Amino acid sequence: MSVDLKAIRAARHVGRPLVVHTPVLPSAALSERVGAPVVLKAENLQRTGAFKIRGGMNKLASLGDAARNGVTAGSAGNHAQGLALAARHHGVRCELFVPAGAPISKIEACRGYGAIVHEGGASLTEAMAASHAHAAAAGLVFCHPFDDEVVVAGQGTLGLELVDDLDDLACVIIPLGGGGLAAGTAIAVKSQLPSVRVIGVQAQACAPYLGHPPPDGPVTTLADGIAVKSPGEVTRPLVEEWLDDIVAVDEDAIADAMVLLMEQAKLYVEGAGAVGVAALLGGLVPPAASGSTCIVLSGGNVDLGVVPGLVRRNETEAGRRLTVFVRIDDRPGGLAGLLGIFATSGANLLEVQHVREGLALHVRETGVRASFEVRGRAHALAVVDAARNAGYIVDEEHPAGS
Repeated sequence: MSVDLKAIRAARHVGRPLVVHTPVLPSAALSERVGAPVVLKAENLQRTGAFKIRGGMNKLASLGDAARNGVTAGSAGNHAQGLALAARHHGVRCELFVPAGAPISKIEACRGYGAIVHEGGASLTEAMAASHAHAAAAGLVFCHPFDDEVVVAGQGTLGLELVDDLDDLACVIIPLGGGGLAAGTAIAVKSQLPSVRVIGVQAQACAPYLGHPPPDGPVTTLADGIAVKSPGEVTRPLVEEWLDDIVAVDEDAIADAMVLLMEQAKLYVEGAGAVGVAALLGGLVPPAASGSTCIVLSGGNVDLGVVPGLVRRNETEAGRRLTVFVRIDDRPGGLAGLLGIFATSGANLLEVQHVREGLALHVRETGVRASFEVRGRAHALAVVDAARNAGYIVDEEHPAGS
């Protein structure tokens, strides 16, 4: 087959039992920041929490009797979930290989759909190689996460929804990993609306479409879902033909975008799904001069272990975290007296610890490291001044907002 509008429309039909037509939501916060209409395609609200069910359903429907022994795949998580749910729907055995360190939430979701999950290998490449070998040994059908025309056509059904839902669609900003979603969406959109610009966004940590050599071993990035080291033989020419531009965003921009979506849009979006917002806010992609700019939020399967770090980082950047080191008399009531001053000044204690080792302290002295929640940088300065005016020597270890 070839990936064209006809194939994508056929994929839409076979995906209807499971694929959700996800909403397009206006974003007042982003629109105000860039001075142009911005909308969000909330694919994080899709079944399995990501767009991959679209390609998974189309792939399973295309296999027929060829899948009688089952299917297998190597995936960092989202493709695995989409394939597992599609396999359950079609009554097909599914065995999945995921790299070590893949988000636990994604692994458990796959098992919840009835798939057998094998963990191991240092990277997605190794997981896919293990899946390939197992397919040959066990007579299973290997289902590539992106380098497959049937999968690309399935992912392209997202583009059909954009054309249906947005009369003034002018620009689509979309995550770019292996290229299945970006290529399929671009084909679906531009085959009907050739003037619409489609921009792919990669993570700087792994941006092979921009010619950046991938690092050896595992890739460390918040956007693990698009950390694909090599473009596919199917997807590379499609991306080169159909996308108008490709940009890359850094880790700080991805983190900021994830937090903004949580705070302003009330949407839980994983790093790979938030790269489009990062690109727009960072000025790498300008909004359309007229019409709507649509950012595709491709997934919402956030590793819960990442969230506390995102919150701490955001609070610190916003000046709402204050960490100090103070020497106090090592006597009953010494710590309470210090903390009382901070409390009176309106600082909320988050963490406190005594530090006695590795410091040149008087025998009747102890060190205290404490972290507080404050209202902003001005409040932090006022709190520190209050402690210093009471006679304490206060050092800010990580000045908030500096």
